[in-house]
Amino acid sequence: MRKWINKAFKWYYGFRYEDMRRYMDHPHEVQRALLRQLLAATKHTEWGRKHHYRSIKTPEDFARQVPIQEYDSLKPYIDRMMMGEKDVLWSGQVRWFSKSAGTTSSRSKFIPVTNQNLKQCHIRGTWDTMTLFYHNRPDARQFECKSMIMGGSLYPYEAYPRTTVGDVSAIMIERMPLVARPFFTPDFETALLSDWEEKLERLAQSGANEPNIVMIGGVPTWTVVLFRRILEITGKDNMLEVWPHFQAYIHGGVSFTPYRKQFEAFFPSDSISYQEIYNASEGYFAAQDDFSEEGMLLLLNNGIYYEFLPMDEWEKENPQAIPLSEVEKGKNYALVISTNSGLWRYTPGDTVTFVSTAPYRIKVTGRTKQFVNAFGEEVIVENTDHALATTCMQTHAIVSEYTVAPVYFQGSGKGGHEWLVEFEQPPPDIREFNRLLDLNLQKANSDYEAKRSKSIALEQLRLHAVPPGTFLKWMRARGKFGGQNKVPRLANHRQYVDEILDFLGNMV
Repeated sequence: MRKWINKAFKWYYGFRYEDMRRYMDHPHEVQRALLRQLLAATKHTEWGRKHHYRSIKTPEDFARQVPIQEYDSLKPYIDRMMMGEKDVLWSGQVRWFSKSAGTTSSRSKFIPVTNQNLKQCHIRGTWDTMTLFYHNRPDARQFECKSMIMGGSLYPYEAYPRTTVGDVSAIMIERMPLVARPFFTPDFETALLSDWEEKLERLAQSGANEPNIVMIGGVPTWTVVLFRRILEITGKDNMLEVWPHFQAYIHGGVSFTPYRKQFEAFFPSDSISYQEIYNASEGYFAAQDDFSEEGMLLLLNNGIYYEFLPMDEWEKENPQAIPLSEVEKGKNYALVISTNSGLWRYTPGDTVTFVSTAPYRIKVTGRTKQFVNAFGEEVIVENTDHALATTCMQTHAIVSEYTVAPVYFQGSGKGGHEWLVEFEQPPPDIREFNRLLDLNLQKANSDYEAKRSKSIALEQLRLHAVPPGTFLKWMRARGKFGGQNKVPRLANHRQYVDEILDFLGNMV
C-alpha cells in the first residue's frame, strides 16, 4: 500500500516541479505580482495606512514610501499584535509567533506567523523542498518509509495566553497537514517537548528502534548529538547499520561545510543526499534544487518579496536596497524581505551571494553581525568555513564546532584573530594545523592576506583546541541548548571567546 502512496506523491511532485519551473523562468513578473498582492491585502491596516499603501503603484514607490526596518522598529507593533490587536502589520488577528534563536544576541525576537504565512510560505516551502528532492532522487521513498522530525516547542504567551509562541519548526509540526503525519516519527508529543535533554533521549530511543527511517532534518549541531546517542544505545559503528534504508539529510541554519566529514562518517555511502534549505523564523526562502551544484533555488512565489542591500550600504543610516533584477553574481548582499506575515522591508540579518541568476540561486555567507573586521580584513563566515574545511582535508582532522574573535592591538603588539576549535578528530600536529589554517584563510580572503603580508598588520591567527563537549556545555549554560540555537561563528568583539575561556577556567 505504501509503495502506491509513494508513487502517487512522486506523480504529484512531478506536476509541482513543472509549476515551479514556470516561476523560475519568469521571476520578475512573479515578484511584482506578489508585491501587489501583499499591498492589497494590507492597505487597510495601521501600517498600510501610515505608509499610504493605496497610493503605491510600483516597486519604486514602495521603496520610497517604506524605510528599511530592523526588528527594533517593528517591535512595538509586534508587541501589540501579541496582545491580540487586529489589523496592525497584517490583516486580522495573529495568534502564532515564532521565537527566533537570537544567535548574535541574548535577546530573542518574536516573528508573526499568519495563516497565510504558515500555509503559503513555510508549509509550501516544505512541499517545494520535497518536490526538488523527488526530482533529484527518482528512488525517493519518503512516503513509503518514515522521516524523523526534530522540532522545537510551543507555549502560551504569558501576558496574553490566547497567543502561542514557539520555534517555527514546532508551529509547522503542530499545523502539519493530516496527509503527511503518518510518514513522520516520533509521536508529536515527543517532537514538541520543551525539555531538550528529555527530547533528545526519547528521539534517540525511538530512532534506535525504527529501522525504516529514510530522512532526517535539523540543525547539524543537535543532529550530531542525536546520532552519537543512537550509536551508543545500539552499539553500532555507523548510522547506516541502524537505518539501512536512509537516503537524505536536510540541513540548514548554519553552513554544512564544517560538519560534512562527520556526517560522511555517520553514513559511509555515496548514495546519501545532503539537501540544503534556507528556512528561518521569518520565512522559507530557498532550497537546493540540484544536488550536484552549489546554491539554493530562491523560492519566489512563497509570499516573500525580496530586495537586497549591497555591502557598502549595511552601515548607512538610510540604506538603499536594490531589486532582484539588479543583483550580480559573486557579490555579498544583506537580505531585505516583505512578507505575508507583516514584515515590511525587514532585514533579518542574513547575508547571501548569488551563484546563479538564471534561475536565481543563492548561498548563505553569514550574518551582518557575524564577521571580523577589526583591522579592515572583512572576514565573513563563508571564508572561515572554507579555510577550516580545506585545512581539515589536508590534515585528516574533523572539527565539531568553532568560533572566532579579534585580538586587538596592545601597546606595540600586533593584532590578529583568535580561534577556539573543538575537534571530533584532532590533527596529528596542532601547530601545523594552525599554520595551514592561516594560509588557507589568506587564500579565501584577499583583504586578510594583505593584512597578513609579512605580518606587518596582523600576526598569524592563534588557535586553541578546547576539550570535547565545550561548546554544548557553554550553550546549555547560556540557555541556548537545542532547537534552532546555533554557535556564533564570528564576532567583531571578544564577548563569546572570553565567555568560553572563562567558562573553561571555572570548570577546572
